[in-house]
Amino acid sequence: MVKPPALVSRRDPLRRGWLRGAPPPRWVRVLPAALAVGVCAATLVSPNPLDIGFLLGAIPPLAVLSYGPLTTALLGGVVVTLLSVPAFRLDHPGNTDLETVCFVAALSVLLSYVRSRRDAQLDLHRTVAEAAQRAVVPPLPERVGPVRCAGLYRAAQRGTLVGGDFFDVRRGPRGVRAVMGDVQGHGLAAVSTVAALLGSFREAVLDRPGLTEIVAALDRRLVVDSAEVRHAELFATAVLLEFSRDARSVRVVTCGHPPPVLLRDGTATELAVTPWTPLGLGLSDGLPSPDGHVEPLRPGDVLFLASDGVTEARDGDGAFYPLLDRLPRLADGDPAVLADRVLADLLTHCGTIRDDVTMLVLTPCPSPEAEAGTDPGTRAAAAGAAAAGRGGLGGSGGAI
Repeated sequence: MVKPPALVSRRDPLRRGWLRGAPPPRWVRVLPAALAVGVCAATLVSPNPLDIGFLLGAIPPLAVLSYGPLTTALLGGVVVTLLSVPAFRLDHPGNTDLETVCFVAALSVLLSYVRSRRDAQLDLHRTVAEAAQRAVVPPLPERVGPVRCAGLYRAAQRGTLVGGDFFDVRRGPRGVRAVMGDVQGHGLAAVSTVAALLGSFREAVLDRPGLTEIVAALDRRLVVDSAEVRHAELFATAVLLEFSRDARSVRVVTCGHPPPVLLRDGTATELAVTPWTPLGLGLSDGLPSPDGHVEPLRPGDVLFLASDGVTEARDGDGAFYPLLDRLPRLADGDPAVLADRVLADLLTHCGTIRDDVTMLVLTPCPSPEAEAGTDPGTRAAAAGAAAAGRGGLGGSGGAI
């Protein structure tokens, strides 16, 4: 039985606890009021005076965890008032030190002001960081041409959305092309390399005739960047895919990265792709198979790509996560949620994430127009060319 993601979300590194900037839970917010009500009720019920007034002194510091300076000052005033009401029998000498409580309340107001200002500054920094990181690796659309897409990324470094892994799916003049990779290093230190590689890939999708030429462009990007930084040894593993226009076949090139897994008829099989060296070594001109591996696709096939954060994850006994054994059972459903189900199962297996976890699910799903050779994009391009041609003829006619 596969546990839904909600059951393991507490172990997801993307989830922020209230001690790491998330809003405090409800029980923390009601704790000051609950403590005041409890002390007052206990003193009213007891037949003898209770020396528990000192507990009220904890209310202002507890308010600092959840409230701003105004509410903290109000709760401090409530504490002083309760200590002065004779009905609660907390105003006898020796029961509490009113001056100490006043000092603690004033100090709590100051701390609440400092915390509120710092939280506002941290929220601003987090918003800017998330916007910058999402600009580097934007969310995937649900569909790119004849290919449905679903991606998932969990960075090993807490508080970041982007680390050393990357993926992208783009449509160009020669069809839909996808990339998944893993650069040297983790966390924010690897973001610049990820940005450089993704920029090169997006440009190459528009200009390069084949996957091997895209590999050469990415390899040269890392070689040039390494030469510009002293003692830098930048390299990355990657797998690149190119779907045919009708999505009936896919061409794959791997550079030191785990090959894609083909889900077909309830079985999971790694594609028999001839591997090549990682990017950044300057060896892309000698690819062993210039055309890559071509795999025919059938209706219902799903391609699953994962980083080594998935394939090399281990449990407490050192056993690797059995991806190929688990995938068929986890893929019984909508491919769009397959990555979430694998993450949930992965967290159940190993308990926590120690490396960047990246997954990309690609489902060939050609439209009826594409299957009939009348893809809307092709028709639009043809219509534009025809319009341009008519415009050119009309212009010539006018000049004559």
